[in-house]
Amino acid sequence: MGYTAVRGGLEAISNAAALVDDMPVNSETPVGIDQIERHLQIAVGRVMAEGGLVDPELAALAIKQAEGDVIEAAFLLRAYRSTLPRLGYSHATNGNEMLVLRRVSSVFRDIPGGQVLGLTRDYTQRLLNFGLIETEGKPATDDCQEPETSNAEPETYPNIIDFLRDEGMMPEAPERIPNQEPFDVTRTPPSFPMPRSGWLQVLARGEAGSMLMLAYSSMRGYGGTGHGAVAELRAGELPVRISHPITGRPVTIGHVEACEVHYISGGFSSLQNSEVADYQLGYGLVVGRDERKAISMGIIDCSLRFAMPSDNMPVANQEFVVSHVDSVESSGFVEHLKLPHYVTFQAGMQRSRRLRELVEASSNG
Repeated sequence: MGYTAVRGGLEAISNAAALVDDMPVNSETPVGIDQIERHLQIAVGRVMAEGGLVDPELAALAIKQAEGDVIEAAFLLRAYRSTLPRLGYSHATNGNEMLVLRRVSSVFRDIPGGQVLGLTRDYTQRLLNFGLIETEGKPATDDCQEPETSNAEPETYPNIIDFLRDEGMMPEAPERIPNQEPFDVTRTPPSFPMPRSGWLQVLARGEAGSMLMLAYSSMRGYGGTGHGAVAELRAGELPVRISHPITGRPVTIGHVEACEVHYISGGFSSLQNSEVADYQLGYGLVVGRDERKAISMGIIDCSLRFAMPSDNMPVANQEFVVSHVDSVESSGFVEHLKLPHYVTFQAGMQRSRRLRELVEASSNG
């Protein structure tokens, strides 16, 4: 069979894009950007995290443009982010400063401040709610009342891991080296070994599905941490602070919805060495309400930090994890297979034909 190169032009590309834009849409109930932003909050948060840009409206626009493909939407958002100037840097924020809207612990039942279930469907049955179909298209009612405002200070919640540290069951938090800037993956190409600040940034922007797979492999024994537990999961709003351009003082300019996870693993170290803490910590922090990804991030972080040299599993390999969890990198490399490979494929076929001819000639000789 003969192969000939096929040429495509801008006209064909424009027509293909127009087919998507001209898809039939019910003009009476179009999906609005504000609807996506309000009702698909987890998807919006995931796109913002993987796109590296916290802007719910732009994330909702990207989701609509990508027809619900969150990986493509993250690609669109990150491409737009690359056109924006960097105006400055925000101050570091501690998780203790979070305005907590949800907080649970799977290691202690009674914790200071109590368990706060908040906004979740974790404890409901996984059954389709057909009532959503019956209410579709009906106008929203104005029966809801404005929430009562209060001038009281928001309640603070101590970290569960601090109690483990006080008991000597977990090592103290490492002191930050003065004047040491964190690794910036948006400015510095990855190199290995990479500092923890680097892989945490990569994981915060990583693709949720790939991180879930790696975390699950670690829990099943293909990693260095095994089956750990969530010491604390808290979700809420973190303040964003910058230095005032005139006074230089820190000022809060807004809040970002985020989910933080403290994942602990271990429990056997003291049997082997009394000087080694029993439990080790993995940390996860993601934009939005993607708790599954935050837990996966904590598991992977723990695996990368405390894997033994003999652990040659993927989740314990820094280069493997960092190079494969990015949604833009992985999806781009996979989907580039849809682009023309005419020259390379035909060159390979010519090489194979030539080798076959040499083998047949040698066998006949």
